[in-house]
Amino acid sequence: MSLWQQILFYGLGTGVSIAVLILLFKTKRPIRSFLGSGTQGICALAAVNVAGAFTGVSLGLNFISGFFCVVLGIPGVISLLVIKTVMNI
Repeated sequence: MSLWQQILFYGLGTGVSIAVLILLFKTKRPIRSFLGSGTQGICALAAVNVAGAFTGVSLGLNFISGFFCVVLGIPGVISLLVIKTVMNI
């Protein structure tokens, strides 16, 4: 992947993460919403890695993928899967 694509993906990911955090703090229970979203994201990441034995598609756990899964939840896992399959990273 070229440098400008990495910058684009990291910039978009950071922008979406900030937007999600702003929306979380606008709810009446931001901590509860954040913990629920993070738990769902980690469980979805674990489910993808378990299913990876059968499908051949799995996601590695590093700082970036963990951050997206915790902050964005299930949509973060789906976006990581799309990026991995489309960009063939």
